Amino acid sequence: MMDISQHYPALIIAIPLFAAFLCPLFKERIKALATLAILALLATLIFVVLLAGQVYTSVAPITYTYGSSSPGLTLPSGYHVPVRIIFEIDGLSILMALITVILALVGAIYAYSSIKDESGKGKFFALLLLLTVGALGMVLTGDIFNLFVFLEISSIAGAALVAYYNYRGEANEAAFKYITVSSVGGVLVLFAIGILYSEYDLLNIAALGNAISTTGLSTLDLFALALFVGAFAMKAGTFPMHMWLPDAYGEAPAAVNPPLIASTQASLYALLRVTYIMYGGAVFNYTTLGWVLIVLGVFSMIFGVLMALKQNDIKRFIGYTAVSQVGYMLVPFGVGLSTIGDDVAFGTYGITALQAGLFHMINDAIYMGMLFMVVGCVYHATGKRNMEELGGLARNMPLTAIFFMIGGAAVSGVPPFNGFASKIMIYESIYNFHPLLSIIAIVVSIITLGAYVKAFQGIFLGPKLKEFENVEEAPTSMLVSIAVLAALVIVFGLMPSLVVKTIIAPAANALVNPYGYYAGVLGGV
Repeated sequence: MMDISQHYPALIIAIPLFAAFLCPLFKERIKALATLAILALLATLIFVVLLAGQVYTSVAPITYTYGSSSPGLTLPSGYHVPVRIIFEIDGLSILMALITVILALVGAIYAYSSIKDESGKGKFFALLLLLTVGALGMVLTGDIFNLFVFLEISSIAGAALVAYYNYRGEANEAAFKYITVSSVGGVLVLFAIGILYSEYDLLNIAALGNAISTTGLSTLDLFALALFVGAFAMKAGTFPMHMWLPDAYGEAPAAVNPPLIASTQASLYALLRVTYIMYGGAVFNYTTLGWVLIVLGVFSMIFGVLMALKQNDIKRFIGYTAVSQVGYMLVPFGVGLSTIGDDVAFGTYGITALQAGLFHMINDAIYMGMLFMVVGCVYHATGKRNMEELGGLARNMPLTAIFFMIGGAAVSGVPPFNGFASKIMIYESIYNFHPLLSIIAIVVSIITLGAYVKAFQGIFLGPKLKEFENVEEAPTSMLVSIAVLAALVIVFGLMPSLVVKTIIAPAANALVNPYGYYAGVLGGV
């Protein structure tokens, strides 16, 4: 009898993928489609949690090989699937998988009411599930070419979802920008993969890392690294390659925003996997690469928040603050890289910076997904997104107003919410590296707070406009989705030490031990 516990990685991909192919059969039946997607994602979440239990009790990354009998994928007839795809799951992989499935699940619940009156519902849910599959594949695979394949899956599904409201010219333009940037990024990644494959005849990340660390970096290796960094930074929405992000986030249905954020952060995960693991065992100037990330992060912080101040469209406003928040992740990641060659500096504050960046990744995904869904409730109730045309909505939509306050406080780093917990770690760790970085981060947070106070006042306070007298709260399914993320914002803010110890520290430890990763994977394949 087959031991299902050996096949959690396969089920995590297979369940949402199978559900995606079933969705078109239900066409426009929203209840059946939402039920199918929610059940599939709930089952996926259960298997991710079960797999997390295995990962956190294992001393080495868990490897799963499709097409192998150990454990591999064997059909009931005894036939072994001849395609060998290797998944390698460590603390970082499982952390990203957890947040990806949670965001996809709340998006599916939210979509039940938010797209009820739209056409193409079967396609919507199929694409939502495929977007999730792409992001999950990126964070679980141990093969750099399969990472590219899953990146393309998420990019194509994401572009189609951004264009879901295709009767809006802005949505089509945003989708074109998204697929253009994704295509350029994909080509850069494929080119870099080709360079490494031509040199080492390898595609497995651990095997490539081991080979690079053994033979030493060549000029081609450094060129491939530059391509990887540029491509994944572009896909993560980093300045100056951010132009697609406010448009895509602004035009995508609110239900799509949470899984779209997870997909974007999967690219940031890929950046970390390449820099810290695949190239982590090689001897080269980590400080230079770290400062590249720091500079990109600082410009993302500043430019994102300044552009947010100029926006009247609430979704674009939040989109630009999302660009700013990417900077809060890149700076501590860069500090970690810059200090990785100095045992004293890294042990003193470098590892804390890395943990802070990972913690902020998770927090950002939660509160940004929440804010976009809150704005979706406002648009669902009023049909307007221009802050100058809104006002006084707190009287009719008190829950939506409260959720916006929580999300705005979290993104601005106000205690006791999760954004404060990760930002205070960032401030302290990067201050030890360079005080100016910490000062810039604090000032940007203050500006962000002012921007959200202004937005809250414009949308929810002031005199109630006559045209909104009969406005009501959003449907229950939409509010429930937001409440789930709001609860995480509060819990992560009140118990940051527990969160860091339980799921963040294992992810950071996985990143700073490339040789352990090589040995664990290569000894298990």
